[in-house]
Amino acid sequence: MDGLMQGKRALVTGVANERSIAFAIAQQFQAAGAELIFTYPGEAMARRVLQTVEPLKAAAVLDLDVSRDDEIDRAAAEVRRIWGRVDVLVHSIGYAPREALDGRFADVTSREAWRITMDISAYSLIALARAFKPMMPPGSSIVTLTYYGAEKVVTNYNVMGVAKAALEASVRYLAEDLGREGIRVNAISAGPLKTLAAAGIKGMRAMLSENAARTPLRRNIDHEEVARAALFLCSQMGSGVTGETLYVDAGQNIMGVVSMG
Repeated sequence: MDGLMQGKRALVTGVANERSIAFAIAQQFQAAGAELIFTYPGEAMARRVLQTVEPLKAAAVLDLDVSRDDEIDRAAAEVRRIWGRVDVLVHSIGYAPREALDGRFADVTSREAWRITMDISAYSLIALARAFKPMMPPGSSIVTLTYYGAEKVVTNYNVMGVAKAALEASVRYLAEDLGREGIRVNAISAGPLKTLAAAGIKGMRAMLSENAARTPLRRNIDHEEVARAALFLCSQMGSGVTGETLYVDAGQNIMGVVSMG
């Protein structure tokens, strides 16, 4: 993959630690020749993110709260000052209050949990796309991360599943809207992985164990497989693909009822 993204400039959001999907994507991008800028959500995460991305020699690591338009505008202005353009935007952001991810959907989904989850997990894609599209040339790409809980009920995924459904719909609308500027927008629906975000979902450990036996490949995926899919979508290899949700889940999404045989 050497040189596949030579000279490209990628803004990567959502790195929390070495197990983040966003970090695996950034590693693939750098290996393919891309320059990188990272963001982190507030001072509480600053040290962890800075230590995680230090080996990748980023052009900058910016504090960015995606729930605030003024901070998004400030980050966009700083990226424009440093680079002048962005070729790839990686949106790997999702958050729901922990109490909304444990229990019956109707009981634990408060109005405030709904608002926060939809704002940070779905609307942030639109807000970032709007802020950065003026510096994204034709041929640029946006990729976001989703999960099968957007389509089918996954126990305890709750309001995050609703937010991911909104995110996937937003990908389609953004793809049509930004396509006139030659910007592609896609999503990757990754199978369950051990990440910091997944740790907040009750029963995730059991889900990983059960999932491995039920996929067509009889295993779970790894971070690198998702990262390689992002490299495909954001490089010239994926130049004809937009508005799509690409499944990287060992075939999980094609399965119906569990076999009785």
